Amino acid sequence: MFFKTNYQQLSDEALMQHMSKGKSKAFDELYHRYYEKMYYYFFRMLRQDAAKAQDFVQDMFVKLIERPQAFDVKRKFSTWIYTIASNMCKNEYRRKSNQFSNLEDCESFPSQALTIPSQLDQKIFNKHLEVAIEQLKPKHKVCFILRYQEELSIEQISQVLDCPEGTVKSRLHHALKQLSKQLVQFNPKAPQNKELS
Repeated sequence: MFFKTNYQQLSDEALMQHMSKGKSKAFDELYHRYYEKMYYYFFRMLRQDAAKAQDFVQDMFVKLIERPQAFDVKRKFSTWIYTIASNMCKNEYRRKSNQFSNLEDCESFPSQALTIPSQLDQKIFNKHLEVAIEQLKPKHKVCFILRYQEELSIEQISQVLDCPEGTVKSRLHHALKQLSKQLVQFNPKAPQNKELS
């Protein structure tokens, strides 16, 4: 008696094993789970270029189809796919002389770094944040986006970027320090310059 596989109930890692055996439905399920996440990751990392983000997602999934056996079954699939995406972005940055993306959505920006008074227009803050993020060093920027936009853990980022967790924490610290300095006008608790009367 044959049992029909319910791909929706399988883990990502199990789906990759089925893919390596040529099961197209396993790929369809992974595509369904990860397409949107990866599209928005590429969109943020590639200067909010929707067409380029779309191309990168398609290229990434083509790589998955062509070489499913490249997946290391001892790793977590979500970490592995972000590693691929991160490497694709690095290659693009090299090709484009290390230009980095803009970042508009700041909802995940840590509240302890900045306090935005409610009367300020969020769009004004977003614009200033975009400019500040553009000025981050590439290694700090990637950590910032993976942590506060993609919401990866420190451990996952360390695996994606192939560096120690302490290095990730240090880069995040530098990124937040730099952004706080750049956006000091949005922090009412920051000391203001007092002119002598």
